[in-house]
Amino acid sequence: MASNTDFVQYIADQCAGAGEIVTKKMFGDYGIYCDGKIFGLICDNRFYLKPTEAARKLLRVIELRPPYEGAKDYFYVADVDDRDYLSALVRATCRELSEPKPKKKG
Repeated sequence: MASNTDFVQYIADQCAGAGEIVTKKMFGDYGIYCDGKIFGLICDNRFYLKPTEAARKLLRVIELRPPYEGAKDYFYVADVDDRDYLSALVRATCRELSEPKPKKKG
């Protein structure tokens, strides 16, 4: 089941305090980016965050699960209604993620 576009927009809006949030359709669901870094996935109307130590320290509930069959575990974030909390999680996560690779010109 793919994610509802209203839910995807809601998650993007909730994370907006962290920076420029963009969602991109991927494999039937969505990747979510902050300032060019992919930090999570939105799959089947659920929000998943790349696991980092900084986010682990901030999470209210630590639950690791794969966002789709065959995927690595991500943090599953069920509490998506507190925008300050989500923005803090995204900022903390992105600080630990490497910079995106420059796109090849061609």
